[in-house]
Amino acid sequence: MPVDHYENFPVASLLLPKRLREPIEAIYRFARSADDIADEGNATPDQRLADLANYNEQLDRIGKNEPADGPIFAPLAEVIRKWQLPLQLFRDLLDAFAQDVTKTRYTDYPELLDYCRRSANPVGRLLLHLVDRATPANLSRSDAICSALQMANFWQDIAIDWAKDRVYIPQEDLQRFGIEETHIAAGRCDEKWRALIDFQTARTTSLMQSGMPLVHDLPGRMGWEIRFTVQGGLRILEKTRQVRGDVFRHRPTLNLIDWVQILSRTLKM
Repeated sequence: MPVDHYENFPVASLLLPKRLREPIEAIYRFARSADDIADEGNATPDQRLADLANYNEQLDRIGKNEPADGPIFAPLAEVIRKWQLPLQLFRDLLDAFAQDVTKTRYTDYPELLDYCRRSANPVGRLLLHLVDRATPANLSRSDAICSALQMANFWQDIAIDWAKDRVYIPQEDLQRFGIEETHIAAGRCDEKWRALIDFQTARTTSLMQSGMPLVHDLPGRMGWEIRFTVQGGLRILEKTRQVRGDVFRHRPTLNLIDWVQILSRTLKM
């Protein structure tokens, strides 16, 4: 389970009920393709924003019960109508992707959480709608898990994001720990940097744990799927701490031993 923007939610997993695989695949294709528009290739910022605007136009058509075009939106329209999924959650995703095109720094933790609210949390909320468990308490717990997964990816991929001129560590936290962006540019892992990464991973772990009661309110296979996803995210955070923040030379990834440990922890949840 790579901890990535749209690799951190179930996609046709064998753990999922068969009836949910088609809608989840449709949601995934939408999210993955839109994320790629914002993040991949050599398109100009204006072209990326124009392509994302086209995605919004397709959502408008779905909202008006007009025919949607293409292999992404035709099945998505059917899924949205059949399962009565909120269109705003898809718009939130597009808004976050557009923000990635134009915004590369975050002032403080609340601003970063607001980005996660749109870039990650809609996925969890859509899953809850699919299993008819979208209560206020469950939505809140799902938001905590999804935001934590997103942040685990940020701390894992600091060097990768730096190459794209993106820094997701809040500027307020950099200042608090006496860190300059030259630390990132040089891959410098001194005690100040390690303290910063320990702080970020601890805060993200606490956020993830606050959402964990959700798994006990999800039915059958979906509950196990989310247990497995949560434990994968927690293990990535552990490994980020274990390399003492040196994600420049030791990007945390999961190996066979990690998978065994994740499975063991999943069974105990």
